[in-house]
Amino acid sequence: MKCTILSYFLLIAFPISLVAQTVVSGTVTDAGTKAPLEMAGIVISGKTIGTHTDEKGHFTLSASEPFTQISVYAMGYKTVKLTVVPEKQQVINVKLMQNTYGLSEVVVRSGKKQKYSNKNNPAVDLIREVIAHKSKNRPENYDYAEYHKYERMLLSLSHLSDTFRNRRIFKNYQYLFTEQDSDAIGGRLMLPVYMEEKMSDNYYRRNPYTKKQIIRASKQVKYDENLIDNKGWSSTLNFFYQDIDIYQNNIMLMTNQLLSPVAGGAPGFYKYFITDTVDHQVVLDFSPRSKTDLLFEGRLYIRLDSTYAISRAELRVDKRINLNFVRRMEANITFDERNQLKESTLKMDFGLSKEKGKGMYGERIVQIDSFFLDKKRPNADYGGSAVETLADAEKKDTAYWALNRPYALSGPAAGVYKNMDSLQHTPSFKRAVNWATFLLIGFKNFGPFEIGPVNTFYSFNAVEGFRPRFGGRTTEQLSKRIYFEGYMAYGVKDERFKYFVSATYSLNNKSIYTFPQHYIRASFQHDTKIPGQELQFVQENNVLLSFKRGTSNQMLYNDFFKLEYLHELQNHFSYSFGLKYWDQHPAGGLSFQKLVNEEVVNVTGVKTTELNMTLRYAPHEQFYQSKLYRTPITDKYPIFTLRYNQGIKGLLNGEYNYQHVALNITKRFYLSQLGYTDVNAEGSYLFGQLPFPLLDIHRANQTYSFQLQSYNLMNFLEFVSDHYAGINIDHHFNGFFFNKVPLLRRLKWREIVNAKFLWGGVRSENAAQLMLFPSGTYSLSNGPYIEGSAGIGNIFKIVRVDFVKRFTYQHHPEAPLWGIRAMLKFDF
Repeated sequence: MKCTILSYFLLIAFPISLVAQTVVSGTVTDAGTKAPLEMAGIVISGKTIGTHTDEKGHFTLSASEPFTQISVYAMGYKTVKLTVVPEKQQVINVKLMQNTYGLSEVVVRSGKKQKYSNKNNPAVDLIREVIAHKSKNRPENYDYAEYHKYERMLLSLSHLSDTFRNRRIFKNYQYLFTEQDSDAIGGRLMLPVYMEEKMSDNYYRRNPYTKKQIIRASKQVKYDENLIDNKGWSSTLNFFYQDIDIYQNNIMLMTNQLLSPVAGGAPGFYKYFITDTVDHQVVLDFSPRSKTDLLFEGRLYIRLDSTYAISRAELRVDKRINLNFVRRMEANITFDERNQLKESTLKMDFGLSKEKGKGMYGERIVQIDSFFLDKKRPNADYGGSAVETLADAEKKDTAYWALNRPYALSGPAAGVYKNMDSLQHTPSFKRAVNWATFLLIGFKNFGPFEIGPVNTFYSFNAVEGFRPRFGGRTTEQLSKRIYFEGYMAYGVKDERFKYFVSATYSLNNKSIYTFPQHYIRASFQHDTKIPGQELQFVQENNVLLSFKRGTSNQMLYNDFFKLEYLHELQNHFSYSFGLKYWDQHPAGGLSFQKLVNEEVVNVTGVKTTELNMTLRYAPHEQFYQSKLYRTPITDKYPIFTLRYNQGIKGLLNGEYNYQHVALNITKRFYLSQLGYTDVNAEGSYLFGQLPFPLLDIHRANQTYSFQLQSYNLMNFLEFVSDHYAGINIDHHFNGFFFNKVPLLRRLKWREIVNAKFLWGGVRSENAAQLMLFPSGTYSLSNGPYIEGSAGIGNIFKIVRVDFVKRFTYQHHPEAPLWGIRAMLKFDF
């Protein structure tokens, strides 16, 4: 009796737990060959709930709501609709028939697959009509458009096990974990770690072309700025999870472009199959001709009218594709009856291994409503920055979001904000964050100040020998306006102390390391320098730079005093003005000498004082701000940098009058299936009579690392110029050729070619008139300096190795004719 009463009570109190689920499992195979079909789709008819088969053709589909029919489909096969019994567990094995509709020829040879042809293929004829009409079906076809947009990004640790969750370290954090269907992307057990939401009004104008976004509400999980640049992290994720425009020829996925199935040349890379007709629409499946090329597979729903518009697109990538760390990717895009985007969902699961193990799952959802066409606004509404955030956007409360979201948060997204806020106030988590910052980024935080970077604490070179260094800087906990930074170093061999100190005052009451920067800085440095060595995103005393080839004992002792003002604008135009005093003295094997009455006389040093100005424009630039550098996220937009320096004789003991103008332009060109090319072009001109230390000493590299912006087979101080032009071309084929070779296809290596050209010269008034060139220093008087390399990238997914060849000036002493250089490069 007690058991009966207890059961009755539980039935009343928790009725939801006793609702039977509808569960369908089984295997999908080829009806002819009996082979299992991987990545076949199984969806509940009329809904977006579904799953895919594994490599053995197995699937399991379940839902708490009853359903009575499922659809099963696969590339090149006819779709099958099957009836199921609701609220029951059942096994249904499915055999799919190959779709021969539209094939001009069927050839059966020893069980081989049917021959595919574009000729006389209605599926290809249909996609050509879609391609021909796509310009008319895009929003840009209208003179004006405006709409309201909701965006949500969710990031979670994925494919976690119960063993992982039950570890002692998570004893007090069980509330963080969430569970879902085991067949869903990300696995059964996940740990949501980040979420952000935005609501915006968007305006479009065709002539003059303008796209404007006004962010009215914004919310995100914010971590300790000592560990993560929250704004930069958001920019990085939004770059990786960009809006997918199915009508573009190429679609950006992570850091790569994939050819769209409706691109102009798509029929040469994709196979198309008409699989069904549903509600006056043709269902068109597509798959890549080569499974390893950067291409999609999926399904298009095409309207059966004169528009040939796409009403829905489903995109996936094959796990064999040459795309690093991506286990699964799914994108679903729907359009309304006016062919305007209505909703899109992009899901990606990442992992070091594509088969199993822990990973990272990301999901971005976009919903659009209140769409108005040909509604003209005042010109002022289209002006200003392309993206504007209202001042109170981040101040919207919970009630505002609950009222204005298009739907209530549920599942893993429901508790992310609260859970992550609670976690960051936990002492054990704070300690873990501090140590992670020290080990991974190189700084140990002590509240008002931090020490680092740790990779500069030890280095060595030919002049200083062993060089210990110790430094640090203040944080926002000390002041949000004033920042101090410095270090002290000592050369055991030359027995000299070196040091650096700086003080920076923020003019916008924001951190000086975040965009937009606006500050005044004063600094003084007494240290050594290798002439011609310029570093990009590498700390100057990094221990790895201690290992060099050849003779590298020509250095300088420098005293630098700098006063600079920098102002960045929201449109990514920036300008800076500065004053620099530079006192340089030769060190090691370097000497400053000049002829006096035909006798060689040593010169103790060179002093200059200059005013400088830098203008920089980087449209649509996005970047991630780390502890040391602000790293740009390379995109298709060019970056322009113009510098002007004016040397003033007599100011602060400056010894020379001169003018120096330099221009640099960088841009990435995407070439669809042939990869992408990074181009860096630059030029400079010096006006005035100057000794060689003040000429342009060209960037050389005597380390064994491959440096993109330096000349890897040029020696330090080998070439100087008072006018020059150079171009650096670095092309990545992304495995386009290697993917055709079976062994290389499995390794997923990627082919790279690089070429560097440098033209320059020294005018007669600067050719050893004021100071003799050191032995081994030349001008580019016999044509350009040229070097090139052929490389293999993506070795172990992070290593690039180049075979570098020097083509000109091969007769110079100690000039290497060839070399092998390597670099670490994380890429998708």
